[in-house]
Amino acid sequence: HRLNSLEQKKIQLKKFNLDFLIIIKFNMPFSYLVPEQFIKNIIFKKTKCKFLYVSKNFKFGFNRKGNIQTLKKFEKPYNYKCIITQPFKKNKKNISSTLIRNKISLGKIEEANKLLNRHWCIKGKVIKGEQRGRKIGFPTCNIKLKDYIIPRLGVYSVSAKISKFNKKGIANIGYRPTFNGQNLLLETNIFGINKNLYNKEISISFKKFIRPEKKFKNLEHLKKQIKIDIKQAK
Repeated sequence: HRLNSLEQKKIQLKKFNLDFLIIIKFNMPFSYLVPEQFIKNIIFKKTKCKFLYVSKNFKFGFNRKGNIQTLKKFEKPYNYKCIITQPFKKNKKNISSTLIRNKISLGKIEEANKLLNRHWCIKGKVIKGEQRGRKIGFPTCNIKLKDYIIPRLGVYSVSAKISKFNKKGIANIGYRPTFNGQNLLLETNIFGINKNLYNKEISISFKKFIRPEKKFKNLEHLKKQIKIDIKQAK
């Protein structure tokens, strides 16, 4: 379960003015490369790498048999220098993707955003839903989660970015228990927008967790709660 899609990673990396980015497709032949084959074929022959930066717990190659000792061992034969980087820490804790994932899954989105130094964001194509939101006066843009990390189910204050605009809104992530929903969905009501956005690429940035998902007795109870949620989000 990812924090970012490949496209989002590219955007983040571009901010650091990289000269180039190499993306290798992880397939069956690649997965069977033993550590020395990886060093010889990829690091030495393909990239002619001179300096290789890795963290102390770095593992690579078939069955993750390669480590920093392996990289050090082959420095001279393959003409590169291996440099071990120290993990980034905050309050004596390693800032890892695992830690950030845990924060997101617990709904501690503000803490996750601080660790990321940006708002955590889900990007996807707006799909056509059952238009229940429109019928009750709160139209939503619906996005499937695909392979993103699943945040705590419930309602969030968000912002929505799509080509020319960036608007605030409110999002629900869950199964829509009031309607006996079966599929996990991210539904966003964007403030000040009331037009067809189907098939448009949209980015939803999470700002604050408002409340957990719950089942309502009827539509009137749901509408009343949505009004309260929107007021709180604003």
